[in-house]
Parts: sequence; C-alpha cells; structure tokens
Amino acid sequence: MVVKSNNAKWIAFLVIILSFFSLFQHLFFARFSSLTLLNYAKSGANFHSIPRKTKKKKIHNGKLGEGVTKKHLQSSQPNLHNQSLSLSIDNGNYVNNTNNVFHDENIFQEDYKQMKKSFKIYVYPHKKNDPFANILLPVNFEPSGNYASESYFKKSLFNSQFITKNPKEADLFFLPFSIARLRHDTRIGVEGIQNFIRDYITNVSQKYPYWNRSDGGDHFYVACHSIGKSAMEKTSEVKFNVIQVVCSSSYFVAAYIAHKDACLPQIWPRKDNPPNLFSPKRKKLAFFAGGINSPVREKLLQVWRNDTEIFVHYGRLKTPYADELLGSKFCLHVKGFEVNTARIADSLYYGCVPVVIANYYDLPFNDILDWKTFSVIVPTMDIPLLKEILKNISYDEYLRLQSNVLKVRKHFQWHLKPIDYDAFHMVMYELWLRRSFLRFPENY
Repeated sequence: MVVKSNNAKWIAFLVIILSFFSLFQHLFFARFSSLTLLNYAKSGANFHSIPRKTKKKKIHNGKLGEGVTKKHLQSSQPNLHNQSLSLSIDNGNYVNNTNNVFHDENIFQEDYKQMKKSFKIYVYPHKKNDPFANILLPVNFEPSGNYASESYFKKSLFNSQFITKNPKEADLFFLPFSIARLRHDTRIGVEGIQNFIRDYITNVSQKYPYWNRSDGGDHFYVACHSIGKSAMEKTSEVKFNVIQVVCSSSYFVAAYIAHKDACLPQIWPRKDNPPNLFSPKRKKLAFFAGGINSPVREKLLQVWRNDTEIFVHYGRLKTPYADELLGSKFCLHVKGFEVNTARIADSLYYGCVPVVIANYYDLPFNDILDWKTFSVIVPTMDIPLLKEILKNISYDEYLRLQSNVLKVRKHFQWHLKPIDYDAFHMVMYELWLRRSFLRFPENY
C-alpha cells in the first residue's frame, strides 16, 4: 500500500474501513465457544492464520492423512488427564504424520529455495563513527533478554547473503533504527523516539531517491519492544506504507495493519536443548507464571488460582521456571499489558504445547505455519472453560500436538550464525512474501 500526497486522505480512510471490516470478522468468529472452535478446527478451519494454499487431509485406506492406522483410530486410549506423557506407544506403532505443520510445505520449500537464491535487501549505510551508530548498526555483543529478537535479526541480516550494496538489485530496503536502543539512549529516551523517527525518514527521503518513489512501500523496519507501536505517530507514511515487523501484532494496535505487517516472534534466547524434553513426568495439566497486569490475567487467576490441575502463579516462583515448563503438558500464553510475550517461544523450547489466550493476535509465521497443528487457541471469554477444553483433547490428539511442537521448535530459535529454517530465515520468508514485484526507476 502506497500513500501519495494528493490522495493520502482517501487511502488512509480506506485503510481504516478495511481495518474495521477485518476486526468485525474476528469479533464475529469470537462468538463461537472454544469447544466449537476446537471441533471446527478438526475439519481444517483456522481463524488465526491465512494460508496461501491449503490442502485438506482425506481418510482413505484406513488412514487419516498419512501414518495413523485404522487400528490406531479405533484404539481406546484414555483421556489426557489420566495419563502422563509417553512417546513410546503401542510398541512404536504410533507414527505422528497426521498433520503437516505447514499450510503447504511444497509451496514453502519451493519459495524458500528461491528466496535464498535471489532475495536482496539494501540497508541504508551508516559509519561506525556515526553519533547514533549504537542505534543504527548491529550490537557488538550476543543479544539477550526479552527483546533480543530485534537485535538478533539485525545482527543476522548484516552478516547474511541477503544484503546487497547495489540498491538497483534490492527487493526491499531496511530502515535499521532500533526502537529498544532508542528507548535506552539518554539523548533520546521514550519521549524523543517519535521525533528521531520523523527526522530519520526526512533525512533518508532527502538523501536517497528510494523512499520517495514508493513513499516507503518497499521499506521495512523491525521492532520488538511495545513502545514501537507509538513510535510512528509523527510519520504516518511509515504506519500506512512501510512493512512493520513487530512483536506487538495485535489488531487493537492502531499502528498494526494485518497482512501488510508481520509478527516478529518474541524469543528469550536459550542455548542447547533442555534435559528430559521427552520426559514421561509431564503430570501437570497446565501452567502459567507471570505478573497480573491485565484483566485477562486477573480473570485467569480468579478462576484457577486454587486448582489442583491448572497451576497459575504470580510473583516469584519457588521452583525453576524451566522445571515447571518441562513438567506441564500445556503452557499458557495469556495476554498481559501487551498481547506479545516470550511465553510461546518458551513453551515450544521446552516441548510444552502452547495455549494462546489472547484475542485478535497475529501469531508469528502464521502465513507459513498451521498453528492448529501444534497449539490450542482459546478466546479470553472462555477462560472458565479452560479445563474442560484441555481435558476434551484426547491423549492421542495431545501426542500429535506435542510431536508437532518438537517439529516447529527450530523455527523459534535464534543463532549467532543463522541456520536454515531458524527464526531469522522464517522472518526473511515473511518479508519475501511481502516484497513488491514492481521495480521503480531511480527517477520515478
């Protein structure tokens, strides 16, 4: 979407109308109870992702998809709440290929190869002696903490084959400012971020021809801290035109435009694989720990704080966080002050099936991954039904979900030296899907 000066008001009005229409659709679907959603999901529906192309599984020759035998479908496995996790089922007869974690793996693989071969990004250059080099260049240390995704992406991009120094080759242009580092720079601070972004865009548009020919339509930036949602208030062309790869991917955030923008996964970096990933000791039904900083979490605590199967903690844990995740079948991602937290990535890292309790949220990589194959999505209105929903998931279905969690773990991990299909390459693929097929001449 490109906003030109002579018709900016009309296109901005159209964007608002389309956003309200999209919100209306999600409000309508939220009217279904979670039990209805779960049953409907088994038929192939997915309210939280828009696949490019979807293939429906068919039952044939006694098989559902591939790998689940007729004997297995007829087996009388008890419900999940009567069992602890065990991946050794029926002498190895359980083969979990019933659902591909991709919407269409063939299309993904084909595009992925093409992306690696031809996708090019031009980064606006800045020297090491630039007074704001700490904001515009990659960090010189290993990123860590809750907002590390922003720094990891930039560090990985600068050292990748996707970079081109020839802007004529570029599919997209990267605006390299860091919202997280702007926030901590005493010269700028939270109050000065909007002015910094406005001045940066002005400088780029005056010094280079690339911004002006599309009003930023072939540009993107990356931000994980929630302050980024208000950082563009003085540069509406960024909000309406630029591809925003952000962790705060809620439809309630005025700056976020679904399908144009993309969700950046919020990942707390961890090294190596945790012990006992296949542990048979996942005896807790569900687990949550975190601050009670939203009405949704208050409701969760109110309903489940004294339950013996759903463990809801606030304040400091008495046991290691990792042990709680490794000991739970389902791990709850519950909307707090913002819709995004690192808990989804934490759940996947520790092999725990994520339960997403947050409305109107673009899930990470939802153009690529079929979230219903490895997670449970619960509207916030159905928090009182949470135990019923989870116990209604059969033991076999849980094993399928948990097995698929282990398949997608690699897509939610950062590496100092990126490897195929990791978080960096998945974000790049999201950008690849949003690139323009039009090439603008420099004098356009």
